[in-house]
Amino acid sequence: MLIRAIRPSDHATILRLNFAFENVLSPLDHGSLVQLLAQSSYQRVAVVDNSVSGFVLALREGCAYSSPNYRWFAERYAQFLYIDRIVVDTTAQSRGIGTALYRYLLEYARRSAVSTLTCEVDIDPPNPASQNFHAAFGFVEIGRQRLDDRHKTVSMQALAV
Repeated sequence: MLIRAIRPSDHATILRLNFAFENVLSPLDHGSLVQLLAQSSYQRVAVVDNSVSGFVLALREGCAYSSPNYRWFAERYAQFLYIDRIVVDTTAQSRGIGTALYRYLLEYARRSAVSTLTCEVDIDPPNPASQNFHAAFGFVEIGRQRLDDRHKTVSMQALAV
């Protein structure tokens, strides 16, 4: 497995992966992906057998990102690294790809002197795979947010780096 920076040639695969998990993520089209990548301070893909099998995007504080979850953390933390999304292809799950993406992300956060890693996890409707994955890394709930436009409630989580 290779973890590397996202390239323009990866965009179509990232959009396909995002679409497959749109029920637990926010939608992306090519224009919004390019805009999100421009704001992201950390963007990586996992390549297995010469195919992109997963990706992660994270943003530092101070971005003009309109996500209500990002804004929730921005109102509470002066410094943070927000994990906007992590996706692993269904055909490649349970092979350590998500764990590898997060290990590299944690290493980046430590090198960048980021004190807090943040994310949200769906709790209504529940996303037990994400809940278990984040709990295994030591993320803890610090609040909840209802997203009425998406008809869901998320657990706002943080990890001291």
